[in-house]
Amino acid sequence: MAKRGGFNGGMMPGNMNNLMKQAQKMQRQMEEKQKELEEKVWEATSGGGAVKVRVSGHKEIIGIEISPEVVDPDDVEMLQDLIMTAANEAFRNMEAESAEMMNDIAGGLGGFGGLF
Repeated sequence: MAKRGGFNGGMMPGNMNNLMKQAQKMQRQMEEKQKELEEKVWEATSGGGAVKVRVSGHKEIIGIEISPEVVDPDDVEMLQDLIMTAANEAFRNMEAESAEMMNDIAGGLGGFGGLF
């Protein structure tokens, strides 16, 4: 009767050590990228630049600039829409860049023998 590998399914101990080293390296890279993202600022505009919104990597609005010519007391809804549009775009930009950075790191998962 053939003897089967131990708890690791026959994986060589050296392979397990390499796997752990890769995982630790990837974790460090993810922590570095997360810190980098938290320190970044994204900006988006709407209304042809009439409204500008800046957001942080902490997912907070940190600044809003509004051109005086779009402040119309008779059309507050338009200004609200411009602010909302710019803010949503800034958050989408932040999320897209964050996902791209993390995908770049996770692209190394192929080295884990197809486990992920």
